Amino acid sequence: MAGPGGPTRPGPGGDKSWRWVLALLVLALIAVVIVPQLLHKSTVTSVSYPEFVRDVHAHKIGSATVDNNTGVITGKLTSGQSYTVNGPSPLTSTELQLLSGIPARYLTPTQSAWATWLPTILLLVFLFGIFMWFSRRAQGQMSGIMSIGRSKAKLYTTERPRTTFSDVAGYNGVKIEISEVVDFLKVPGRFRDVGARIPKGILLVGPPGTGKTLLARAVAGEAGVPFMSVSGSDFMEMFVGVGASRVRDLFQTARKQAPAIIFVDEIDSIGRKRGAGLGGGHDEREQTLNQMLSEMDGFDPTEGVVIIAATNRPDILDPALLRPGRFDRQIVVPLPDLDERLPILRVHCKDKRVGPDVNLELVARGTPGMSGADLANLVNEAALHAVRRGAVQVEMVDFEAARDRVLMGQRRESLVLSDEEKERVAFHEGGHAVLAYVLEHADPVHKVTILPTGMALGVTQQLPIEERHIYPREVIEDSLAVRMGGRAAELIVYGDLSTGASNDLVGNTELARKMVREWGMSAELGPMAWGSQGMVFLGEDLMHSRDYSEDTARVVDAEVAKILREQEQRALELLGRHRGGLDAVARGLLERETLDGQEVGKLVDTAYGAPVHRNGTAKVPTFSPDAHPATPPGPEAG
Repeated sequence: MAGPGGPTRPGPGGDKSWRWVLALLVLALIAVVIVPQLLHKSTVTSVSYPEFVRDVHAHKIGSATVDNNTGVITGKLTSGQSYTVNGPSPLTSTELQLLSGIPARYLTPTQSAWATWLPTILLLVFLFGIFMWFSRRAQGQMSGIMSIGRSKAKLYTTERPRTTFSDVAGYNGVKIEISEVVDFLKVPGRFRDVGARIPKGILLVGPPGTGKTLLARAVAGEAGVPFMSVSGSDFMEMFVGVGASRVRDLFQTARKQAPAIIFVDEIDSIGRKRGAGLGGGHDEREQTLNQMLSEMDGFDPTEGVVIIAATNRPDILDPALLRPGRFDRQIVVPLPDLDERLPILRVHCKDKRVGPDVNLELVARGTPGMSGADLANLVNEAALHAVRRGAVQVEMVDFEAARDRVLMGQRRESLVLSDEEKERVAFHEGGHAVLAYVLEHADPVHKVTILPTGMALGVTQQLPIEERHIYPREVIEDSLAVRMGGRAAELIVYGDLSTGASNDLVGNTELARKMVREWGMSAELGPMAWGSQGMVFLGEDLMHSRDYSEDTARVVDAEVAKILREQEQRALELLGRHRGGLDAVARGLLERETLDGQEVGKLVDTAYGAPVHRNGTAKVPTFSPDAHPATPPGPEAG
C-alpha cells in the first residue's frame, strides 16, 4: 500500500512472480523433450538388424514400415509383437530385395511446423521474461531514487482507532495543558474571536519512559484530525539536502490536510545546536534544521498545523528552535509521583491475573523514582516470576521479587563465595545496615542480603520515608556515612581493607564533589558553584576542562577529601558504639542470608540494650503495610 511518503518499493523479498514463470518454462521444455519418448517406448521390442534379417528369411516378419529419412524399420511379427529396427539409411538394393518378400511400406515423413518452432518459441519467451524482470527492477530502483526526498511520515486518519486521554493514566496537569491544542483544532473559531493564537509548536520534555509519545498519540485521538508521525532520524540521509526536502514535503502534506498535527519524536537528532561539535557542523543536519525553522515560522506562515515534538535532551536543542513562534511552549512530563504511579500500575495490571493479596498502593509506595515504562516492566517481571514458580496468578511475593530484580539485579546462583568471603561481605553489609538504622536522617533499611546480586556480592537496599524535593545537608551527610559503613566495618573487625568498598567510594566521591562544586556546602569556598563539565560533542568542553583556577582546584580537592574523612570517622565512631549490633546483624546474615529492615532494627536494639531512637520505634521501610509514603529509592550495593 502506498503511504504518504510515496509508493512502496518491492524489496529483496517482494515480487517473486518471475520465479514461477521460469519454473513453468523449464517444466514445458522437459515435457516437450521427455514425454514423447516415454509414450513411444510403450510395448515395442527393439531388434538388431542381423536378427531382423534372420527373421525375414525365417518368415517371422508379418509387416514392415521403412522410414526413408532415418532407416528405422517398424512393424509386427507374425506372432503379433511390435518391433523396431535401426536399418541402414539409405536402403541399398540388397535391403530392398530382402524386403520385397514381405508386406512393406516406404514412408518419407515430414516434421510438423509446431515441433519445429516450439523450442524456438520457448527460448524467445524465456528471454522476454528475463528482459521484463530486469526492466521492472530498474524501474523500482529508479522510483526509489526519485522518491528519496519525500517524507517518511506515517499518516493516521480519523477513521483509524487510536489512543485517547482516558488511556493515559495520571499526568492530569500535563493533559490539561496539552488539551488546549485539542480544543483549538476542534473549535478554532472560539480562539480567533478573542484574538488568541495557539502555540505553533509544543515540546514534550521528560526522562525516557514517561509516556511522551503516548501523550502525542492521545492528542491525535482526541482531536480527530489527521496526525502525521515521524522520527527525527527519518530526515537524515547520506545525501546532503535530502533531509530539507523531506521537511518541505512533510509540511506541504500537512497543509493539504490542515487542520493537522505533526509529531516529531526524538527531535534532538536534528535539532542540536548549530556550529557545535568537533570538526565543525554537520551539513545535512544543519540544512534539515534550517528548513524546519523556516517552515515553522518563515516567510510563508503555516496555518492550522500544530507541531508536537518529544525529547529527553532539551539542553542540546538550538535556541532558534525554542524561541516564541516556533516551539512556544515546553511541557515537562516528569517521573510520576505516588498519586500517579497507582493508576499507572492499575492500567498495566488490567490484562494480568492478579491475586487478592496484591496491594497496588503498597507497590506504588515502594517504587519511587520509576517511570511509566519501569512500572510496566515491573508488572511484567512479576508475571514472569509467577510463571516460573508455577503459580496461576500474580501475588504480592511476585511483585516483591520483581522489584528486587529491577532495582538490585538478578541473583547470581552460579557464584559461590568461600566462608571467609561470605563473612567479610556479611560484616560489610552489616555496617551499611546498622548505620542506616542508627542515623536519624538516613533512609531506613528495606532489605539487606549477602547473596550475590547483579554486579555486587551483597546489597543493602534503602527506601525513603517521605518524598523529598530538597535535600538538607544533614540528609546528605548521613547518606555519605551510610556508604562509608561497609569500609568502616571492615576496619573495625579485620583491621584492614578490601576491594568491596569500591562502588561506595565512587558514589561518595561524586556526591561530596557536588556538595563542594555545585551546592556551595564548603566553608572554604563559600557561595560559589561550578556546574558539571560540558560535553565535547557540543563544543562546550573542547578548549578547557574547568572554569576555575588551579588554586581553586586544589581547594576543591582538599574540601572533598575533608568531607569524606569526616564521614568515615563518624561511621567508625558509630559502629564502635554499636559493635554488638554489627555482630548481631552479621551473624543473622550468615545464618539466613537475607534480613528485612524490621529484623535489623530488632537486632540492633537488642544488642544496644535499649531502643536506639528516642521515641522507641524503629524506622520502618515504606514497602511494608505499616509504611509511610515514599520516594526515590537508594539501593546501596556493597
